[in-house]
Amino acid sequence: MRRIAISVAVSAMVLPLAGCGVLNAAGDDASASPTMGDQVTVGLLLPEKANTRYDKFDYPIIKSKVAELTHKKGKVEYANADADAGQQAEQMQRMIDEKVNVILLDAVDAHAIAPTVKKAKDAGIPVIAYDRLAEGPIQAYISFDNELVGEVQGRSLLERLGSGAGLSTKIVMMNGSPTDPNAKQFKEGALSELSGKVTIADSFDTKEWKPENAEANMTEAISRIGKDNIAAVYAANDGMAGGVIKALKNAGVTNLPPITGQDAELDAVQRILAGQQYMSVYKSYPDEAEAAAQMAVAKVQGKDIQFDALTQDRVDSPTDKQIPAKLVQVTALTKSKIKETVVEDGIYTVDQICTAPYKSACAAVGLR
Repeated sequence: MRRIAISVAVSAMVLPLAGCGVLNAAGDDASASPTMGDQVTVGLLLPEKANTRYDKFDYPIIKSKVAELTHKKGKVEYANADADAGQQAEQMQRMIDEKVNVILLDAVDAHAIAPTVKKAKDAGIPVIAYDRLAEGPIQAYISFDNELVGEVQGRSLLERLGSGAGLSTKIVMMNGSPTDPNAKQFKEGALSELSGKVTIADSFDTKEWKPENAEANMTEAISRIGKDNIAAVYAANDGMAGGVIKALKNAGVTNLPPITGQDAELDAVQRILAGQQYMSVYKSYPDEAEAAAQMAVAKVQGKDIQFDALTQDRVDSPTDKQIPAKLVQVTALTKSKIKETVVEDGIYTVDQICTAPYKSACAAVGLR
């Protein structure tokens, strides 16, 4: 939040300079800083619908912020690929053909989309990787600190298991999609905490992050390990945590082991209250989405000082090094942290969380 505030302040200072042409940069290459007024068209490509965050938070927040930054003259062209990499490439090509000014890309398949990213660059359209680090000549990257996400999940499991945990403690890892570079970082972060302290009895890379695939994987793990021998489950996100819980319940487990998640989805927050899921990772979507909108508009308006202020981190992809980036921090969301995170940030109201089945659990943690 502090860095975003600084960036807005910088933006205010550089506007007069931009008006005088001081910030203008010529050239057809997308790495140059084109300048234009408020008639900005931002192409927004989001990857899936299984995770409800994209339609509920990311798109409307980015749309609102672009309108604010452009005095309601700019617009967002939005497409969701529904976990289909080929469809996303077609959507991106359509945006290139329609000559949008800048593209925010959350890739379904970070490697497969690289040729289309190159086409955008050749057409003079800068591409900013959003949430997932796409390959190819992207101009910048905005996401959460993904290894930290995994570390927080792994550390939370160990804290919940307590001092009795050891190499006889069996954990199942339900990782994300193998085509999502973030999933690899989550897993690496979790393993940095778990390796050598517990035993990873089974591990899955879950196709397309789908809860039903996680459920099938967990059913397989239960048959191999035994339902009473699983001490905890690392689930990389909340949707898959739901699938894991379903598989455990179907196997007759009534005393659920600690299960992680990520994204602070409403269902997950309620499961945490009910003691069915131990924790999630809260990521401030408003911070990420608003910063992405600021980066996109600053890039096409030639506000280089503002853009640089927003991208003070650096990351490497398999194809490019030292990519300007902004990495947003995250918070472990347990039962005691619900009020100070998703409620205080306006993600959910107490009424949305504390429906009839959860009223007593809400009262127990002071949610009224």
